Amino acid sequence: MLISNLTKSKKISGKIPEKICHFLNKAEFLNIATCDSSGRPNVAPKFLVKVDGSNVYLADYVFGRTFINLKANPRVSLSAINLDTLIGYQINGTVKIIVNGPEFKKLIKEMYAKQIGFSANKLIEGLHKETKYKDFEVTLPEKVCIFKIKIEEVAEVGKSGKVERKKYK
Repeated sequence: MLISNLTKSKKISGKIPEKICHFLNKAEFLNIATCDSSGRPNVAPKFLVKVDGSNVYLADYVFGRTFINLKANPRVSLSAINLDTLIGYQINGTVKIIVNGPEFKKLIKEMYAKQIGFSANKLIEGLHKETKYKDFEVTLPEKVCIFKIKIEEVAEVGKSGKVERKKYK
């Protein structure tokens, strides 16, 4: 039986640690968990645009359950695991949905640049493995919104099951 060794949350101000930002910025997708107004959960992968230290920016092309849930309840939880260190991260926060304006235009440009890099890397990987990736050509979605997640808490889950939580102002 695995028993977690929980630590109390520490409140700190400022940005999340650089090592976590660096790890997350290398990811292409993060799982985002939401709940609707009645508490029905939903988890879906979303394309990671960037992490700036106090915010995570995800792109949504579907406008499905995640989008609907966030309009009713802006609280989210993100999850990721660093397979090199086997350290997991849970990031909790609140979302602002961005659908237009100067910030939206800037983030869309960043998203397209990251998508092109992602697609190119998959094509090169396919050549090295002699695998055809038919579905990794760059396609620009017709409708996009950006979820700007204000990071409020980060839980780091170590290999032994120890959980360290830090709250951010």
